[in-house]
Amino acid sequence: MRALKIAATGMAAQQMRVETISNNLANLSTTGYNPRRAEFADLHYQQMTRPGTVNAADGTVLPTGVQLGLGVRPAAVSVQLAQGSLSATGGDLDVAIDGRGYLEVTLPSGQSAYTRDGGLKRTGDGLIVTADGFPVQPEITIPEDARAVSINADGEVYAYFDQGGEAQLLGQFNLVGFSNPKGLEARGSNLFTETEASGAPIAATPGQNGLGTLRQGYLEDSSVDAVREITELIEAQRGYEMNAKVISAADQMMGATTQVR
Repeated sequence: MRALKIAATGMAAQQMRVETISNNLANLSTTGYNPRRAEFADLHYQQMTRPGTVNAADGTVLPTGVQLGLGVRPAAVSVQLAQGSLSATGGDLDVAIDGRGYLEVTLPSGQSAYTRDGGLKRTGDGLIVTADGFPVQPEITIPEDARAVSINADGEVYAYFDQGGEAQLLGQFNLVGFSNPKGLEARGSNLFTETEASGAPIAATPGQNGLGTLRQGYLEDSSVDAVREITELIEAQRGYEMNAKVISAADQMMGATTQVR
């Protein structure tokens, strides 16, 4: 009775789908979050009779054969890349990426990580860092006596001082692009790291090489569509219930077999 194991793989697949959807809904308000989608593939097939088998002495060939599937397996949980809407915050260190690209930060281990969360902060020494304290590359320090900070679309950071005069250029942010952003490894805290699947990072000035530009005073909202996620949640729940009914039906069939006298 293969139906029990086949339905069990179906229930596990729908459970994984629900877990993915629940993570999307949990990050409905996460800055720069892109939803994930669970993808599945059918398992191996038991070849009872292979297609193309010679069925008679005259060379007649079976057009289809008999192939019995053994269930479903997870194939991938892929990121659905999409630009989230930009919300005005008015923060002088809040920057949204309008288009493709990531900001590069340095982890305590020295490894580079990448993020679209532009809710930046400054340390006691004036260094521009992420909310978790990771310095943004290239490192830019704001002087203590700076009255205001301006970041233009090209990533140039200017400081204004009380004594007036022209703005002082402190540095310029770069954006980093990848040939396959879906291949990045999610590390949590809105951070990603490079993998062989993502390809090597390509740094450039914002607005060049197909990368986006920076918008000061804005943050990128999550691109999760709550209505779509709820719809898929209902579908996953119904799929789980149907696979559970298959297990119940298979159990009844096995029970009927054992009661034959």
